[in-house]
Amino acid sequence: MLMNTKNCCASLILSAIALNSGMAIAHDNAYLDTQVAPNNGQLRAAGIYHVELVLNKDSKETKDNLVLVYVTDHAGNKIPTKGAIGSATILAGKLKSTAVLLPDGDNRLKASAKYAATPDVKVVVSLTMAGKSPEQAQFTPFAIKSVKTEKH
Repeated sequence: MLMNTKNCCASLILSAIALNSGMAIAHDNAYLDTQVAPNNGQLRAAGIYHVELVLNKDSKETKDNLVLVYVTDHAGNKIPTKGAIGSATILAGKLKSTAVLLPDGDNRLKASAKYAATPDVKVVVSLTMAGKSPEQAQFTPFAIKSVKTEKH
């Protein structure tokens, strides 16, 4: 009888740890929109990564602008982008622009694409880290959001 009690307690403890671990890393877009991103972009979860998209907020006219993507783990630690490749598809009204993202520094990928900083811009970032499966995240970088409250 004593052995069953120990097994039951151990199972309960392991279950609680597993549940808490899942909650710590499960970030949805609503939660990420409450965070202040390290580079003042918009954060999204893409599989095991957090992806931060940074676009030129001052571009009022459609023209070539930088597209920057930063990759971290769910704890905010930088993930090296050496050997990674990706794309950013930018949609705004009838305009569609696709840019090839290439590694540019520690945990950053960079490209150039035509866009203007308008609230209707939507961006799909597809990312394949070296030796890993492709991941994807969807962004609305200029949409009006609630006030960000926490530094991530």
